[in-house]
Amino acid sequence: MVLAFLVSTVFLGSYLEYHARVGSVAFWGTGWLRALYLAVLLPHTVAAALMLPPILVTFALALRGRFERHKAWARWTLPLWLWVSVSGVIVWFLNHGLRPA
Repeated sequence: MVLAFLVSTVFLGSYLEYHARVGSVAFWGTGWLRALYLAVLLPHTVAAALMLPPILVTFALALRGRFERHKAWARWTLPLWLWVSVSGVIVWFLNHGLRPA
């Protein structure tokens, strides 16, 4: 879990640095594909922004050895964190993996 936290932290830093340099990247698709992209992107973005505090609390509780409270927090944090991770890959795939050459 420490490694997952560290990898996620590095990814978040690189993602923020990239978008600070490049700005927003317009989606290339139209019609139903654009609707699908936005239907995944919007909840992903909201969940990603809201997840940072619970992730930090859950991680801090584990580091302090407060495992009963950690488990209570992790019961909600883990599935939401997984949603953010998987939906982020889906967003990337829709915007980059399906882009015509």
